[in-house]
Amino acid sequence: QVQLVESGGGLVQTGGSLRLSCAASGRTLSNYYITWFRQAPGKEREFVGDIRWSGGATDYADSVKGRFTISRDNSKATVYLQMNSLRPEDTAVYYCAAALWPYKSAATYRYWGQGTQVTVSS
Repeated sequence: QVQLVESGGGLVQTGGSLRLSCAASGRTLSNYYITWFRQAPGKEREFVGDIRWSGGATDYADSVKGRFTISRDNSKATVYLQMNSLRPEDTAVYYCAAALWPYKSAATYRYWGQGTQVTVSS
């Protein structure tokens, strides 16, 4: 079992920044990838980016590349999603998920956090 708890969402104006946190616990985290997804109303849950816990390699969706950064703090067992230059189209519920492979499809993930709302006003 892997337990994930997100925090840090909120309301921000266009061009602003937010940092989301995903606190992880449970099985040996070094074996896992932590992936951020988001889901806007009426849309499917989409891949945002991921980080390999061991080594810290990252990957991002084209829509957020250059604006969002994923990092981790091993001492706190926490993964962060730093979001800069936010746009109204970034408005969604953001989730972190864990798997042993960096799948891009949300359907393949077993371990999920509860989600946190991010709203970007225009």
